[in-house]
Amino acid sequence: MKKKTTELYKTIWRWHFYAGIFVAPFLIVLAITGGTYLFKPQIEQALYHSYYEVKEESTKMDADAQVAVVQKQYPEGTVTSFKPSSSPTRSSEVGLAEGDATYTVFLNPYNGEVIKKLDNHDRIMDRIEELHGELMVGTWGDRLVELVTCWVIVLIITGVYLWFPRKSKKEKGGTFLIRFNKGGRALRRDLHAVPAVWLTAGIVFLIATGLPWSGFWGTNFQSIVTNTGQGYPPSIWTGNPPDSVTQTKDLTKVPWAAETLEVPKSTVIPNYERVSLTTIEENAEKRGVPEGYKIVMPQTAEGVYTISAFPNKAQDEVTMHLDQYTGAVLTDYRYDNYGWMGKAIALGITLHKGTQFGLINQLISVLICIGIVLVVCSGIYLWWKRKPSHQLGAPKSGSARHAYGFYILLVVLGIIFPLVGLSLIVIFLLDFLVIRRVAKLKKFFNA
Repeated sequence: MKKKTTELYKTIWRWHFYAGIFVAPFLIVLAITGGTYLFKPQIEQALYHSYYEVKEESTKMDADAQVAVVQKQYPEGTVTSFKPSSSPTRSSEVGLAEGDATYTVFLNPYNGEVIKKLDNHDRIMDRIEELHGELMVGTWGDRLVELVTCWVIVLIITGVYLWFPRKSKKEKGGTFLIRFNKGGRALRRDLHAVPAVWLTAGIVFLIATGLPWSGFWGTNFQSIVTNTGQGYPPSIWTGNPPDSVTQTKDLTKVPWAAETLEVPKSTVIPNYERVSLTTIEENAEKRGVPEGYKIVMPQTAEGVYTISAFPNKAQDEVTMHLDQYTGAVLTDYRYDNYGWMGKAIALGITLHKGTQFGLINQLISVLICIGIVLVVCSGIYLWWKRKPSHQLGAPKSGSARHAYGFYILLVVLGIIFPLVGLSLIVIFLLDFLVIRRVAKLKKFFNA
């Protein structure tokens, strides 16, 4: 290599090393929890089979009668939602709030028998989702997951550069195929680099489809999508768009494109009573809302019924708001109403969750997750075998003046992903003010 190329290589190798050391433990957690969550339908069916399954009979109770059974049995609770049975042998689900706790009451829709009352906090797959999205530590965990995810982008960029073959004669061995006949350091390198390259597209896709859910970058990205006209068109409302500070995500879990949808208000009419839940259910069926939807109950005089259908396929998503006194549809927001960006994100999310194409989607995604764990483990093994005793084993950095292009790239990434930018400032300050000024640290980090 020429000196300039060698210095750049050393710099990029060092950044790849440190990015890998930082993200490795978190990436394993994200891959394992994400791979598990892909099979949520199958796992929950196995766990809650006795809650879900009922014997088919000739006549079902109407929605209001089912809710009345739950309200009578739990008079201290407040009914918050109703999910009609999605098949002749499936139970209905009634959401119930008691103080700060929320529950799901599973009900036989034919005879009104309460099958089980389940604390939502005890749902195993919800806890796995919480671990995957925020490491079960709330906002700080969400920000850390977002930071890790963004640093994986740095890891990929530097890794591809290090992998890229530099010989004039391109060889498949060590590039696209593992050289099992080599042994030693070459084999260890291939076990890490070759699978990583094959997985690159899948990892980038998971990052791109996962970031819109993040609390900081995702929220700001969502605002940009809405403010640039890729949000909801006026045609989804009856009359003028509402002037509301309440967003649909404040009421219930809805598709990503509908999270910031402003919630309209019911027109309070003297002596009018709330329309029946059965009427709302009939309206949903008339308007072709797919099975498995949930109806969220209004909790104030101006509140609305909200129908949320968050099915397996993005094309079937529905978010509706209905006046609680007349049953009139105030908002009807569907996939066809999304802007091109909203559609892309919606498709990305269902692919990310493994629901868009069913089992084949799950299998491809879980293979990527397994591959991520193996690549991380092989990277740790590769580092451990070459690590000197009493040192971190970081590669020596090359000359900064030969790597200005790479540092410009880091700055750009820091602007696009502000948490990365903040972490870069912290890294440079620690390096300049602490590591390079303390002899033992300087030696340990090979600064």
